[in-house]
Amino acid sequence: MPKLRFLLPLLVCLFAPVSAMAAGAHHPALPSDLSLIWIIPFVCMLLSIAIMPLALPHFWHHHYGKVSGFWALAFLVPATFYFGFPVTSFYAVETVMLEYLPFIILLLALFTAAGGIRLKGSLVGTPLVNLGILAFGTLIASWIGTTGAAMLLIRPLLRANAHRKFKIHQIVFFIFLVANIGGSLTPLGDPPLFLGFLKGVSFFWTTTHLLTMTMFISALLLGLFFVIDTVLYAKEGRPVPEMTGTPEKFGLDGKINLVFVACVIGLVLMSGSWKAGGVPFYGFEIQIQNIVRDVLLLVVVALSWKFTSQECRRLNDFSWEPIAEVAKLFIGIFLSMVPALVILKAGVNGELAELVRLVSDVNGDPVNAAYFWLTGALSAFLDNAPTYLVFFSTAGGNAEELMASAGTLVAISAGAVFMGAITYIGNAPNFMVRSIAENSGVKMPSFFGYMLWSVGILCPTFLLVTFLFF
Repeated sequence: MPKLRFLLPLLVCLFAPVSAMAAGAHHPALPSDLSLIWIIPFVCMLLSIAIMPLALPHFWHHHYGKVSGFWALAFLVPATFYFGFPVTSFYAVETVMLEYLPFIILLLALFTAAGGIRLKGSLVGTPLVNLGILAFGTLIASWIGTTGAAMLLIRPLLRANAHRKFKIHQIVFFIFLVANIGGSLTPLGDPPLFLGFLKGVSFFWTTTHLLTMTMFISALLLGLFFVIDTVLYAKEGRPVPEMTGTPEKFGLDGKINLVFVACVIGLVLMSGSWKAGGVPFYGFEIQIQNIVRDVLLLVVVALSWKFTSQECRRLNDFSWEPIAEVAKLFIGIFLSMVPALVILKAGVNGELAELVRLVSDVNGDPVNAAYFWLTGALSAFLDNAPTYLVFFSTAGGNAEELMASAGTLVAISAGAVFMGAITYIGNAPNFMVRSIAENSGVKMPSFFGYMLWSVGILCPTFLLVTFLFF
């Protein structure tokens, strides 16, 4: 199991004084006119992820968890002195309990269950086979989640192309399509859409309203990938892997994990449809259905580990390092980005007022292209789920009205899901896919190196989408 001991000191510090705040008491709040200076730790956290693996690779590899904790404390400690312990601790505990822990528990469950399914057989990474893997992953991502689809297929893709020289483009397009764009059609696909479902957006609303756009982008990117992979495959001399021993028959090993993946999907849907009330905790409420979901997800993790043979996981190149890396880095990201979200939620009363005003014209009518790009650009660097909620509220927050007018909600939904592919941190599976690829020996681009790919390929694609659909 991944070692999450780095969380214990933080949790002890946060929860020790829990009795100091009575349940149901007035919620302390950071000021709505919070200065942009408070986002410096978050910016430094992003720069650390971008620069340190290149500038100080040995230090980063051994201490990235400490770096993440440092930038979290770089916000929490000054905020405690400036705004007081009740305010700062409230935001820290709320972020950990309502956002970080559910986030990492869901990822852990999908990582463990999907990582226990091994596609048997000798797949050879030709352009056509690679295209098939990416297309299949894009197709299923909306139904088992981008994380589930990514964890299911990234290892078969890596094994199929172990003999290939050029592999980076395969992983980059995999992140584009399977880890992001493919998850745009149902609330199961990506967390922002699930939050929309909880707010009253119909389950199949995104299926009907984003289908054409998703198919267009997917076809465009799959076609571009096939061209690039074909050219590079020819440049490599059309290599054929060395065959040793008897070829393995195609099939699935660890099939019990299909049941566990279905259990994860069922538990997520359960938490969205069952309203059991809340339990007061530290000035906010934790929903009972979410507690039940997270506990049962941990049970799924334990059962998957117990009932999947270690040989299956070994042959599947399973390792706890990718999920441990995500857990350590994202605690720093979640905590250090609190001020950025507070400023964004302040809307026209905050320091980003001019940015927020871009989504409406002089008559107060929504500018859907601006909703698409602002939701997307901020989702690429902030958590796309709360960013979706911010602009959902900015657009009125009434699900029935937004579904009826359609255009604005389409823009918000598409921006949050599609543009999560622009950075490694835009969506959780991005970072896990990168980590798994590097553990398999693929030297992935740096944070900014990846953005050269994403900006160069995705931004022109999204500009075309804006022209055609918004």
